[in-house]
Amino acid sequence: MSQTTSATAQITCGFCKGTGKDPFDLLSEHATCQVCGGTGNVEVVEPVIKCAFCRGSGVYHNTRITCTICNGKGMVPAPQSPTERCPKCEGTGMTIDSAMACLGCKGKGVVSK
Repeated sequence: MSQTTSATAQITCGFCKGTGKDPFDLLSEHATCQVCGGTGNVEVVEPVIKCAFCRGSGVYHNTRITCTICNGKGMVPAPQSPTERCPKCEGTGMTIDSAMACLGCKGKGVVSK
């Protein structure tokens, strides 16, 4: 049996932009970020690409909800093979006629060639 070890990295939290605070002050101005737990950083498995669905913001379409594709991190795992822009969503990560994630690329904006 072969084991594959994935490299992890710490990146700036997309949801709070590295402040460690709730960016919307929902509970109080002292509340910590629900994504990074107040550290300002999140761990990701490399390689990663910017989340097309939220455009790296970690926020679902200017609401106060974490992005459903990247879970608020702002980054998603990169496909392991060469990629091209998703023809179904034209790289936006969402369906053209709604604010739902594209089923062709699962919100990433890219698909394997």
